[in-house]
Amino acid sequence: MFTRKTILKTIARAILHIFFWCAVLLFFTYFFGSGSDNFNNTLLFSLFLMPVTIATTYVSIYKLIPEYLVTKRYWQFGLYSLYTLIISGYLIMVSIFFSLIYLANFEYTDMNPITRNILLVTTSVYLVVVVVSAFKLLKLNLIQAENTKKLETKILETQLKLKEQELNYLKMQIHPHFLFNTLNTMYGFALKKADETPEMILKLSNLLDYLLYQVDKPFVLLTEEINHIKDYIELEKLRFNNTLDVTFHTENILESAQIAPMLLLPFIENSFKHGHIKDGVLTIKIDLSCTEEHIVFSIENTSSKSVTSDNGIGLENMQKRLDLLYKNKYELNIDDSKNLFKVNLSLSTK
Repeated sequence: MFTRKTILKTIARAILHIFFWCAVLLFFTYFFGSGSDNFNNTLLFSLFLMPVTIATTYVSIYKLIPEYLVTKRYWQFGLYSLYTLIISGYLIMVSIFFSLIYLANFEYTDMNPITRNILLVTTSVYLVVVVVSAFKLLKLNLIQAENTKKLETKILETQLKLKEQELNYLKMQIHPHFLFNTLNTMYGFALKKADETPEMILKLSNLLDYLLYQVDKPFVLLTEEINHIKDYIELEKLRFNNTLDVTFHTENILESAQIAPMLLLPFIENSFKHGHIKDGVLTIKIDLSCTEEHIVFSIENTSSKSVTSDNGIGLENMQKRLDLLYKNKYELNIDDSKNLFKVNLSLSTK
């Protein structure tokens, strides 16, 4: 269906082509008229040569280049280019004989000096064809480069969306587990009608706010992550009562330092879940420090090789999150010895 925009674009292109061929006609008339005073003969010769030039040019830019050269069908391009060269060469010779027979009345000396030279006439025609073909090839290359750039952009956008979906999937695997543990603890306190239940509900409310509204942000302040880690530890202290010995030491925490939300909390949750109570106590030590360029986090808890642990999936998911969020910008070391489980994580913030 033809739209107004399409019609105007077609008209503009036609006018541009007409102006161009008028310019070529002027060039031919000026060039072939060199050394001659007979302007009419020169103009007629140029007009007779124009259809040959136009046809050869359009065959080149609309057939040979886009269908054979650009598509790398070189053998066919060479063959059909040879055919075009032979046919156009024959027509150029016809034009020269036209000048000899019709314009010079078979008098070779009455011909324009340049029209007598077959090489110059042929060169002038093919010069136009080559120049126009070069511009056409340049235009096609620019269009192809633009399409390639758009395709690369689309691929990058698709990869980014896939990364976001994978990251959200990993977050979803962490969140239900965290909520289940906390709600289960609160349920136990509610059954006992313990005085600590309101405080527990308040801390859980803070954690839920962080979980639901802050976790979708790419980064949060490190101080926020620390506050919610403290809330989580306090909840676990209520659950473990006197069977827990946990220390959380922070050093040189910069107010401007940022970190991906819920990045450290799963490591701490993992220690509470899979840690082993030894001599009646589960011991957990947490250290967190930062500099202008790094955040250093370490956690260790008592463990036992005799206890079957299923923490592999959780740690694997956390490492996948690190790969997505801090690719080539983190170092994670896990040491699972006989009586102690250690995690050391270093993040580059630059």
